[in-house]
Amino acid sequence: MPDNRKYYYLKLKENYFEDDAIVLLESMPDGILYSNILLKLYLKSLKNGGKLEFAENIPYTSQMIATITRHQVGTVEKALQVFLQLGLVEPMENGTLYMSNIELMIGQSSTEAERKRRARLALNQKKCLPDAHADKCPPYTPDICPPERELDIDIEKEIKVNKRESEREKRTPAPAACGKYGNVCLTEDELAELKAELPDQWEYYIDRLSCHIASTGKSYKSHAATIYKWAQEDAAKNRPGKKKPDYSYSDGDSL
Repeated sequence: MPDNRKYYYLKLKENYFEDDAIVLLESMPDGILYSNILLKLYLKSLKNGGKLEFAENIPYTSQMIATITRHQVGTVEKALQVFLQLGLVEPMENGTLYMSNIELMIGQSSTEAERKRRARLALNQKKCLPDAHADKCPPYTPDICPPERELDIDIEKEIKVNKRESEREKRTPAPAACGKYGNVCLTEDELAELKAELPDQWEYYIDRLSCHIASTGKSYKSHAATIYKWAQEDAAKNRPGKKKPDYSYSDGDSL
């Protein structure tokens, strides 16, 4: 039977507890209790995009929060006062508390900065505060997405990238094996360039390299580059006043 329920997750960065507000919070008397309450409130607000509401437009009271977090009412009231002072929660018009920075802990976005900007805009609209840029950005909608779905998205992206690379490799012809022993690898472009640069000698150098590889077992990163190097060395030996090299090829060619 398919599971059609929605799951919500709180995603904390590894340096969450190094944030200045959290360090200050936990350094207070009962600060560890406050920190526990804060995390539970983050979790309770996920389904409502950061708002602490028992039902639509019904905000949680201190007594209700004490019940759901399993802490004393007095501890919860002190914790809420501290949260307000540190900017960890913000009051809305109807008395609902909004968990600040919750937009950084749920869903996914192209950039965290954009997510935060949209969340602040939505909060300002809820508070009926003027915002000069309100018409330039649509209201923030929490994009709830469990880690499993994010993993699926990453896998889909990787599959698409691998598919594009495979198609690119198919379009690029593999180097052809040539030479007397079929061990000289040249692409069509490299072979065409050799024919253009060495019109009377390209076959000689390909066979020469083929015999050299077969007899010595050496390998080269670029067979075309090796051929050009040999041709340049022979050209240097063939300067005016020096005997021209014999480009006729035989099986007993010495390398």
